Amino acid sequence: MADSSVLTSTIERTSLADSSIFDSKVTEISKENVLIGSASYVEEEMPQIETRMILVQEAGKQEELIQALKEIKVPFVKMESVEELESMDSPEFENVFIVMDFQDSVFNELYKTDHRIIGPPVILNCAQKGEPLPFSCRPLYCTSMMNLVLCFTGFRKKEELVRLVTLVHHMGGVIRKDFNSKVTHLVANCTQGEKFRIAVSLGTPIMKPEWIYKAWERRNEQDFCASVDDFRNEFKVPPFQDCILSFLGFSDEEKTNMEEMTEMQGGNCLPVGDERCTHLIVEENIVKELPFEPSKKLYVVKQEWFWGSIQMDARAGETMYLYEKANTPELKKSVSLLSLNTPNSNRKRRRLKETLAQLSRETDMSPFPPRKRPSAEHSLSIGSLLDISNTPESSINYGETPKSCTKSSKNSTPVPSKQSARWQVAKELYQTESNYVNILATIIQLFQVPLEEEGQRGGPILAPEEIKTIFGSIPDIFDVHTKIKDDLEDLIVNWDESKSIGDIFLKYSKDLVKTYPPFVNFFEMSKETIIKCEKQKPRFHAFLKINQAKPECGRQSLVELLIRPVQRLPSVALLLNDLKKHTAEENPDKSTLEKAIGSLKEVMTHINEDKRKTEAQKQIFDVVYEVDGCPANLLSSHRSLVQRVETISLGEHPCDRGEQVTLFLFNDCLEIARKRHKVIGTFRSPHGHTRPPASLKHIHLMPLSQIKKVLDIRETEDCHNAFALLVRPPTERANVLLSFQMTSEELPKENWLKMLCRHVANTICKADAENLIYSADPESFEVNTKDMDSTLSRASRAIKKTSKKVTRAFSFSKTPKRALRRALMTSQSSVEGRSPSSNDKHVMSRLSSTSSLAGIPSPSLVSLPSFFERRSHTLSRSTTHLI
Repeated sequence: MADSSVLTSTIERTSLADSSIFDSKVTEISKENVLIGSASYVEEEMPQIETRMILVQEAGKQEELIQALKEIKVPFVKMESVEELESMDSPEFENVFIVMDFQDSVFNELYKTDHRIIGPPVILNCAQKGEPLPFSCRPLYCTSMMNLVLCFTGFRKKEELVRLVTLVHHMGGVIRKDFNSKVTHLVANCTQGEKFRIAVSLGTPIMKPEWIYKAWERRNEQDFCASVDDFRNEFKVPPFQDCILSFLGFSDEEKTNMEEMTEMQGGNCLPVGDERCTHLIVEENIVKELPFEPSKKLYVVKQEWFWGSIQMDARAGETMYLYEKANTPELKKSVSLLSLNTPNSNRKRRRLKETLAQLSRETDMSPFPPRKRPSAEHSLSIGSLLDISNTPESSINYGETPKSCTKSSKNSTPVPSKQSARWQVAKELYQTESNYVNILATIIQLFQVPLEEEGQRGGPILAPEEIKTIFGSIPDIFDVHTKIKDDLEDLIVNWDESKSIGDIFLKYSKDLVKTYPPFVNFFEMSKETIIKCEKQKPRFHAFLKINQAKPECGRQSLVELLIRPVQRLPSVALLLNDLKKHTAEENPDKSTLEKAIGSLKEVMTHINEDKRKTEAQKQIFDVVYEVDGCPANLLSSHRSLVQRVETISLGEHPCDRGEQVTLFLFNDCLEIARKRHKVIGTFRSPHGHTRPPASLKHIHLMPLSQIKKVLDIRETEDCHNAFALLVRPPTERANVLLSFQMTSEELPKENWLKMLCRHVANTICKADAENLIYSADPESFEVNTKDMDSTLSRASRAIKKTSKKVTRAFSFSKTPKRALRRALMTSQSSVEGRSPSSNDKHVMSRLSSTSSLAGIPSPSLVSLPSFFERRSHTLSRSTTHLI
């Protein structure tokens, strides 16, 4: 052990030896059968030696440890002092010492004599998992770094390096002197050097030394692993550690944002020109010349280095991103030619023309428009104008023939010198379709594919669910339009006036119906996801900055690119209309184009209808998430949210007076919920998405058929903005009055009551919705809104709630709801069996007068909850005035 261990007691041995050779030897020795080279020893059997555990001092007093040894069926003895060490030697046993502290004198004595030493967590972990004890010649306290291969860089103090290596070995890790592909983690004390650059290129996690120290502090925790992402990410070396950055050529907003990102990623910022700066980040599109001569130690890099480092979650190499002046010999030559003083010279004009032509050929063609206003010399139709205005379809000049159209074809006919108007519009349709396909390809290749790629440096930038939400059915849309573009290309190359363009869109109309609604309907959600992730995830923000700056994007953001599918179908419809205008009546494509335009309109109608349904379903889901305990049967395909109204309860139903109640009116039911008194913490989904806690508590989901009358309470000095609902629960023999005061000023009470009555009438199949509204005096129903917001009223409600909680807390015998309901029904039947008294007659007369308000009874869909069964509420005697 002493010959191959990294930590040795002698000074002459190196502190960081490569332990790969030693580990291979240990593996070979640990095999069950050892083959001896000499043939004379083949038949001899090795003597069987049994492993025995020796509990040293405090370890022998741990009952949990002793029980674990019994479970794994390993013999053990106890040792109180080092003096007993000689008596423990036996040829029949291989002794393994269990030591509680790897820093005391007993451990040092055992370590010097090359004994095997392990810590209690190893025994407990093996007993818990039912695994055999691991073999290790080094002292092994725990297995929190088992199967990890570490390499170190940037450490100048030998004592610190020896300490870290020792702790790694104590936790089961392996050390490599040289960095290779088997290394799982690089522990770095700086952000430079060959090992650091290789680790960045391979995507190997680069850790701070604190990672090892903190893992050692948790050495006694069972099932703890130092490589778990949640723990490891706390100690990763940030991209800008030991970096001091300054920014040149950026706007104030961009500079502030980049300085905040720098501090978040472990760096510091100083003004431009400060000698302490290590990096100068330059906006290469704006800065043409540096304001000072940079020192040799200063890295002058493009902004792509900044964003690339954040995206990789590690400091990128500076050599690939060094800033260079934009002046090129070709550009200087063109400028000198443009500033000629003798423009009348034919020779100089010819040279100028050739130079500009050469520059235009060298410039990369982009399917995106320039920022300047398009030239007015082109003659454009209405449809093409919609596509060209600041859209990628404007990149190709409409007076030119696309390159794909110049391909040789056996069936191609020579294009006449004077093309027809129909051919011009058809060519425009093909060009815009080709540009649109290029945009979709850019979205997929530049954004979606890299985000979905496995083995990303620094881990996945976005979760799979977020990627699916952002891009949706873009690949399917791309496939359909690629086929449309190919068919249009074949038609343009082999042009004939009788060729049918309408058949192409009729051919793919069903595919358009399948692919577009899923994307268009959730485009707003896609947009919100991009904005949210860009704010919350710096790596995604950096990813967008890098890719959106590429020429393929034409300086447009991902959101601006993703809106193209939303705009494409209306644009195609306008172009087909323009094509129909330039098609002769006798041309068979005339009627086909009309059918194609009709099919596109059907697709857009289907998208709009599907979008409306999707938004309605999303609103219902929002209600379910906002209301705690909301019934699942609220979710229905035929149900839609009509209106939300904020109110205050004025009576004992549906909750205590003064409670804030929210009414959700659906087309066939009314959800009643109150404000929660105590909000629980946020909900976190398995995918890591946080949702705000439910702010409301479900009270009752009432079918609109149970509402018999809607009472419009007149305005008085003590009653403002109040209304009431007369409902007939299926479990009650009497009507129940629910009174509210509207608190929202956006919706007038009159409009709300008319809206409610209209949907009630639709539910019970009545045409006269106005007959459901009754005007009533507040005194008749003892309804008032006076002192609802007073301090005394709020204190009274608080005392009432507290008394209820205390009563429930000290209730030793709680009557079940079913038993209570049975008792109430029994008491009612006993009352019906005897002759009614005068009081009973009075109550029954009031109930009968109230029941007359309901008119014809209607069957209910859902029974009211237990609060109507627990409380008995009757209307005042003045309800008879409504009849």
